[in-house]
Amino acid sequence: MISAGPRPQAHRKKRFLWLNILLAVYLLGGVAVYFFQDHILFHPEKADPKKHYDFAAPFKEVNVALDGTYNMNVIQFTVPDSLRKGVVLYFHGNKKNISWYAANAPLFTKNGYEVWMPDYPGYGKSTGALTEPNLYDYAMQLYIMARSKYGADSIVLYGKSLGTGIASWLASKKSCRQVILESPYYSMTSLAAHYFPVYPVGKLLKYKLPSYEYLSIVNAPITIFHGTADKVIPCSNAAQLKTVLKPSDKFITIAGCGHNDLPQSPVFIQSLDSLLHH
Repeated sequence: MISAGPRPQAHRKKRFLWLNILLAVYLLGGVAVYFFQDHILFHPEKADPKKHYDFAAPFKEVNVALDGTYNMNVIQFTVPDSLRKGVVLYFHGNKKNISWYAANAPLFTKNGYEVWMPDYPGYGKSTGALTEPNLYDYAMQLYIMARSKYGADSIVLYGKSLGTGIASWLASKKSCRQVILESPYYSMTSLAAHYFPVYPVGKLLKYKLPSYEYLSIVNAPITIFHGTADKVIPCSNAAQLKTVLKPSDKFITIAGCGHNDLPQSPVFIQSLDSLLHH
């Protein structure tokens, strides 16, 4: 006796079941992206407020009370007065705290620039709520501090990875000598879309950091460095920023470099030295 096989109705029920499962997985994934985006984007490492930093380069530690509630911890890597050209406001990446980035200070101090590194809210000894407006507020407070000591033409805004969006925002608001961005992104939304292409990240993300909007109105010279082998922020994402740069701005790609090894590249070091010598 030959079987007639499953009935069409059974096939429809099975397809409907699988569609429901896929939809549930999709929705759960979207919920995870929304509620865990802080854990995906930020990887802070707190430090004991009483901890004594021990950096090789000369430095001063400054704590700034914001709104009488929050503390912004800033490390100021210093240079002798006779060599001082200005100050680099260094906005670091999304990992750990100032300790992770302090090794880069000599790249600037050897060229006569102080380097002021702030930790973001929840990083190192800094406190406060980690929000996009607060990131901008911390940057503005640092700039105000710098202007009390230096003229705008002696201030260099430097962003690394996450910090490139913050440096770009500040440059769109205040005057400076130049803007230097290491491994930037077009916007946080576009970067999230690279990792989560099936989700409406523009609606899910609390952090937009639209660097392209800010850089499009920056009058100061802009230089961008990006490694061709960057697996965190693809060079193709950063390359979209070329559309908003001025003809005199520079976009320098360094072959073979990834996300964190640009400061070890001779091309990067030579190019940075040249920028800081002007």
